[in-house]
Amino acid sequence: MDTSLGQTHAAAIAWFFLFVAATLGITFWAARRTRSTEHFYAAGRSVTGLQNGLALAGDYMSAASFLGIAGLVALSGFDGLIYSIGFLVGWPVVTFLIAEPLRNLGRFTFADVVAARLRPVPVRLAAAFGTLAVVTFYLIAQMVGAGNLIKLLFGIPYEWAIVIVGLVMTAYVLFGGMLATTWVQIVKAVLLIGGAFALAGLVLWEVGGGPLSLFARAAAEHGDQVLGPGQLVADPLDALSLGLALMLGTAGLPHILMRFYTVPDARTARTSVAWATGFIGVFYLLTFVLGFGAMVIVGPEAIRAVDKGGNMAAPLLAEAVGGTGFLGFIAAVAFATILAVVAGLTLSGAAALSHDVWVNVVRGGEAPEREQFLVARVATVLGSLSAVALGIVFKGENVAYMVGLAFAIAASANFPALVLSIFWRPFSTRGAQASMLVGTLSSLLLIFLSPTIQVAVLGHASAPFPLKNPGLVTIPLAFLVGIVVSLLTPEPDAATRFDAMQRRLHLGPEAGEE
Repeated sequence: MDTSLGQTHAAAIAWFFLFVAATLGITFWAARRTRSTEHFYAAGRSVTGLQNGLALAGDYMSAASFLGIAGLVALSGFDGLIYSIGFLVGWPVVTFLIAEPLRNLGRFTFADVVAARLRPVPVRLAAAFGTLAVVTFYLIAQMVGAGNLIKLLFGIPYEWAIVIVGLVMTAYVLFGGMLATTWVQIVKAVLLIGGAFALAGLVLWEVGGGPLSLFARAAAEHGDQVLGPGQLVADPLDALSLGLALMLGTAGLPHILMRFYTVPDARTARTSVAWATGFIGVFYLLTFVLGFGAMVIVGPEAIRAVDKGGNMAAPLLAEAVGGTGFLGFIAAVAFATILAVVAGLTLSGAAALSHDVWVNVVRGGEAPEREQFLVARVATVLGSLSAVALGIVFKGENVAYMVGLAFAIAASANFPALVLSIFWRPFSTRGAQASMLVGTLSSLLLIFLSPTIQVAVLGHASAPFPLKNPGLVTIPLAFLVGIVVSLLTPEPDAATRFDAMQRRLHLGPEAGEE
């Protein structure tokens, strides 16, 4: 199909500036209320369950959800839906295992929970390393999506597009902190779900029937294989590994875990997860229609011609069914999606550097409030610069695929240590440190040795490690290492503090403790 993507779009630019102006207004409002590290990291713990549910959904429904999954389904059919289902099924794990303990045991980061009964310095250093690894891979995906989008809408070079995204995102976090980030995510979630409904409705109108008619047309035009597995993930072990990483990685994502500290109590934390699961579930059901709609109406060849990773399938679909005006709106929604998620990621990376490393390791927990605030903002700027650099280096990758790798690192580096620290009495400081470091390093190593890097990036004929996603190996390995090292290095003090931690986990912190 003929497309105007790559040319300057007046409608897209208008929507873009409207959104940026509105969210910068939110940032200005939030900056006047952000006067302490508690406000900077946790929005003063004043966010309601519905607000936090929308913000969680906004934080979670990233460029991978809107741009990446639609592209994968449009190019590969059924297999792209592994990401839709995998991203969704992690939320029951968060609901029943993670939400309440996080709110009752921590202050700003998930490392607060792991360190609650262990020696804090080694635990926080290992946790910060894992957090930064997850944030880095996640940031790559968002920045690549943003760069492609702005490049095609504004007709400017990809590198300048990345710089623009970095500047706007830095302003959100630097001045408004978690309060501004929360409201930007709420606005983005409403826009994204509304835009997806509108786009899905136009697709079904175009094909003249419901989803079943759309699937039947896809099979008729592109073969029955698009409705079955094997186009993207042919190896059952690869599919299992990817699904495991997506499901358990949700409960290890640092920018998602931080959101549980923005609410006043554990009950509100659970309520917010229930709201988030509903919003996210509805949206991922719509990705079925968007992906197959792009396959049928736009066509895989036309999608690849614009972006080889398939990331522009949803904007191309919007233009095909709604014209350039609707393309401008959908593109602005996609941009809002990316900015909100990048802001949350940058904030979680800044928290790891400032709260976990600087305040609790370098300064021994005694840093003055003003110093903590300054370090948090310096860490924000460093994170933004890193995001811009990584976005330029990884130009052209599919964003959903890159996020899948970030989930594998989160599921290996953070999830095992989090679960063992909460539920297993013998867990020791050395066990936690070993679990997080082995989970992080083994994930990074196996990603490098996998076909993802060796074949797709470096152009080798084969890869030493056969699976594209390492979760099937690295998640059990991180659990095993944490258990074995804990048994070899028992820590009586940590076991003794387990009962006190369990009381706080179930009853919440004492009055005034936070």
